[in-house]
Amino acid sequence: MAVPKRRQSKMKGRLRRTHYTAITPTLSECPKCSQIIIPHMACPYCGEYRGREILVPKMKKKLKAKKASET
Repeated sequence: MAVPKRRQSKMKGRLRRTHYTAITPTLSECPKCSQIIIPHMACPYCGEYRGREILVPKMKKKLKAKKASET
C-alpha cells in the first residue's frame, strides 16, 4: 500500500481544493404562475410541469384540509 514519505503542506492541500466551490443553482420562471423555480421540476406553487398538472399544490392541500375541518 502506498504511503506518503512526507506530510503534505497546508498550501499543497489548499491548492488541490481550489476547485471545490459551491455553484449557485440555475433558476427559471414558471410559465403559468411566474414563480421562481428550479428548471425541469414541477412547480411547487401551481403543480404544473410542461403544461400538465403533476402535483397537488401546497395551497390546494391547505384549502382541502381547511374544508375538511369545517365540516
